[in-house]
Amino acid sequence: MAAHLPLMVWLSPSFPVGAFAYSHGLEWAFESGDLHDAATLRDWLDALVSRGSLRNDLVLFACAARAIETRDDAALTEAAELALALANSAERRLETVTQGNAFVSALRAAWPCAAIERLKAVWDADVAYPVAVAVASAGHGLPLPAALEAYGLAFVANLVSASVRLGIVGQTDGQKITAGLVPALQEAADAAGSVTLDDLGGCTLRSDIASLRHETQYSRLFRS
Repeated sequence: MAAHLPLMVWLSPSFPVGAFAYSHGLEWAFESGDLHDAATLRDWLDALVSRGSLRNDLVLFACAARAIETRDDAALTEAAELALALANSAERRLETVTQGNAFVSALRAAWPCAAIERLKAVWDADVAYPVAVAVASAGHGLPLPAALEAYGLAFVANLVSASVRLGIVGQTDGQKITAGLVPALQEAADAAGSVTLDDLGGCTLRSDIASLRHETQYSRLFRS
């Protein structure tokens, strides 16, 4: 199976995980004035890619995929547990588990594979989104580098879409930002392919604060 075809389906806006409903704290960052143009948005997203939540998602993704490939149930359980523990606000947890659980349900119905059933057998709690996609990718025999790059690009594209809807940037600037971040995404995906769960960590405190503050934001379009 060509690697790009299922990944294009699973990570497209039409796949029923509800990604459009989440801004990952961008809505509060815009409200507070942290984000106000293309330059500030690009810097914010670049930080998430290189040393923030997306970097951690890619590490978790790679470790979960390798656990499926090596049939290491203990490692798979550890990745699933850490993915939830790293959600440092109620909304971040909502964002990852709502999408992760929805992804698992849709995949079991339309793209079944033994790996997803194995995940459900060893982990009966909520499933974080990167773990869900990683298990599906490994279960369908998709190459890890392509899957990591596709997941990272979908993450950025979704936040750029949210930024356009918020009015931070227009569609053309949004596409320029996405294109400009491709090298950083490729670098982050390459790095994630050879790390372990011990390499998890980040330094994007303003993004974490934005997620916490969004929980009490009075007027909002997004769930996070």
